[in-house]
Amino acid sequence: MAVVKHRASDIDLLARLLRAEAEGEGTQGMLMVGNVGINRIRANCSDFKGLRTIPQMVYQPHAFEAVQKGYFYQRPRERERRLARRSVNGERIWPSKYALWYFRPEGNCPSTWYDQPLVARYKLHCFYQPTGEECENVYNIY
Repeated sequence: MAVVKHRASDIDLLARLLRAEAEGEGTQGMLMVGNVGINRIRANCSDFKGLRTIPQMVYQPHAFEAVQKGYFYQRPRERERRLARRSVNGERIWPSKYALWYFRPEGNCPSTWYDQPLVARYKLHCFYQPTGEECENVYNIY
C-alpha cells in the first residue's frame, strides 16, 4: 500500500529523478534517493513543511540539481519506475531510511549538512537525517 498518494505521472516523475540524481549509484543508490524524497513529503518538518505531493517535492526550489539538466527530462525506463513504486510503497533502506538530505561532495562527507548529522556514505553520496527533536515525524511515518 502506498505511503503517499500518486498517479502514474507521479511515478514517472519520481523515476526520472531517481535516474538523474543517482543512476551511477546503481539500484540501491536510486532507491535511496527515492527514500529521501518520500521522507520529505511525509515528514512535514524543517525545509519540507507543506510538501504533500511528488511534484511539489521534486520541483521544490533548490531541492534537486537534476531538474535543471536535460537528462532529467528524458522518458523514464521501467527499471526506474519499479524503484519509484518501491519508494512510494514505503520501502526504506539504511542509510537513507530517515534521511532528508543527501549530497555528493568532492571529498569526505562533512559531519553535518544543513545542521543535520551525517548518517553514512553510500558510494559517492552522503546521507543526513534530522534528530528526533527536530523532526519527530520522519521517525513515525510508517
